[in-house]
Amino acid sequence: MPMVIDETPLARKRRARKMYRLLHERYPYAHAELDFETPLQLLVATVLSAQTTDVTVNKVTPTLFARYPSALDLAAAEPAEMEEILRPTGFYKAKTRSVIGLAQALVERFDGEVPPRLRDLVTLPGVGRKTANVVLGNAFDVPGLTVDTHFGRLVRRFGWTEETDPVKVEHAVGELFERKDWTMLSHVLIFHGRRTCHARRPACGACPVTRLCPAYGDGETDPAKAARLLKYELAP
Repeated sequence: MPMVIDETPLARKRRARKMYRLLHERYPYAHAELDFETPLQLLVATVLSAQTTDVTVNKVTPTLFARYPSALDLAAAEPAEMEEILRPTGFYKAKTRSVIGLAQALVERFDGEVPPRLRDLVTLPGVGRKTANVVLGNAFDVPGLTVDTHFGRLVRRFGWTEETDPVKVEHAVGELFERKDWTMLSHVLIFHGRRTCHARRPACGACPVTRLCPAYGDGETDPAKAARLLKYELAP
């Protein structure tokens, strides 16, 4: 259930920003954990990351992009060939259809280029606001909030919002922070959710924002035991 805190909007904004500063100090290296060199690569990798890990996606995308370097190449791919490349990511048949359909839309409507605008990105097949904001923030330096499962869980656990709908979460949290901080805020919260503030057993005793978090105590509070719960997917 979302945490409910009796505080003024100003107090909530101040508390949220202080929590972000402390978490940013913990994860100054927070970044998109999908490997990419172009907006197209990031867009495709983000679509592939559904229901699998970034580590797995990063293992298959070098082969995928070497075989299909452009949107035109992806659009013209033989499904069976692409399926074999994407097999390790799971749901590879559906993901193959998604990637080819996405590439075809890029070729037909945007000359094969990834558009740098939210309103255009969300019209592409399989691209919602979350994926669009990942691409905008990391490939085009356009601030955006990436409301994935980690982000949504943490902002409710932190008492920043009671909303559960991703779009409403995005708007509610966006009002607490300066726009320039949105992309890094997303990275920091996702890092914290993956490494410390786990869904089932958060490592409360190893968290830097315990005194500001209304959910403190939901997880392991003993520092030594909490430290053993920390997980690291890619960066330390």
